[in-house]
Amino acid sequence: MTGQDFVRQLDEGQGFHRAPDWSERLHIDFMLIGFLAIVCGAGLFVLYSASGQDMSIVIRQAIYMLIGFVGMIIIAQFSPRLLMRLSPWIYVGGVVLLITVLVMGTHSKGAQRWIQLPFIRFQPSEIIKLIMPIVVATYLSKRQLPPSLKDIVVVLAMIGIPVVLIAKQPDLGTSLLIGASGMFVLLLAGLRKRLIFSAIMLAVPSVWGFWHFIMLNYQKQRVLTFLNPESDPWGSGWNIIQSKIAIGSGGIYGKGWLLGTQSHLDFLPESHTDFIIAVLAEEFGLMGCLVLLVLYALIIGRGLFITLKAQTLFGRLLAGSITLTFFVYIFVNIGMVSGLLPVVGVPLPLVSRGGTSLATLMAGFGILMSIHTHKTFLGQSR
Repeated sequence: MTGQDFVRQLDEGQGFHRAPDWSERLHIDFMLIGFLAIVCGAGLFVLYSASGQDMSIVIRQAIYMLIGFVGMIIIAQFSPRLLMRLSPWIYVGGVVLLITVLVMGTHSKGAQRWIQLPFIRFQPSEIIKLIMPIVVATYLSKRQLPPSLKDIVVVLAMIGIPVVLIAKQPDLGTSLLIGASGMFVLLLAGLRKRLIFSAIMLAVPSVWGFWHFIMLNYQKQRVLTFLNPESDPWGSGWNIIQSKIAIGSGGIYGKGWLLGTQSHLDFLPESHTDFIIAVLAEEFGLMGCLVLLVLYALIIGRGLFITLKAQTLFGRLLAGSITLTFFVYIFVNIGMVSGLLPVVGVPLPLVSRGGTSLATLMAGFGILMSIHTHKTFLGQSR
């Protein structure tokens, strides 16, 4: 029996394992929750300074975090099998929401990305970040692996529909991240080397077409600014120049909490959202950033551990994609703030201000805990 046959046998409910401990019966991974709680607490600490000591923003974010943790625990109670059964419906529902945004969405800062309800405004594209890996993992877990060319084409079409709809809002950063979350599942499923090589060869003409036919002028300007921010220091290059100044001026140990000048004197834009790590670097220096990166590494390591221990093919594909996508969020945000990547408007996970993005992240971690704690016992999946 091959390893893949063994995983599929477990997926069908055959075989048995040890009895669950009490934490598994509650479907809670306390180690993961502990790491998340520490990062969220540190995020509120930095947000208080980045927001200009606006306690109302901190309280609102704390409420979002509390709701996120409660939602995470609730989602962890649902079996991964239920996600598999519901995946086609939630995918269709997500696409309908994206179409609704384009037809009657709320405008803000030149973009149409939100749906306004009586008591809340939410961004459907954030929900798609979670839906995409679920639906791709469901599809591939029911096929022979490595995936055939036909299955790859189907998966690319599933990924492409929401990516194009989100790019039209316009929201290039989120569309690329959603595309990445789906592609991670495809890569984890095992692509043949010749297909990977062919994809690389097609990347160059695809980038040319993306530049000329998909990207808007302001998005192109962001790329040009990334290549040479000093070409327009008082315009499009202002954000990244001020961010670099904030990061560099923090040195090794920083200027001290609430003593950062770039954010408190309003030189640094979006200091409580996309550029919040520049505030952390200025006030706590390199050491503060390293502490945050270690905490992120612990969360990612726990996610990879859960991926390796997952008993089903669906669980491994989904857990791996969620973990790798979380890593990409961190990498892209830090890369764009430090000038290593173009600015694409990606918040720093668990630290930047934002309700919908935080809720989506917590829901993803809830799914990770569900995969880890819903095991197969005596032929039955709890």
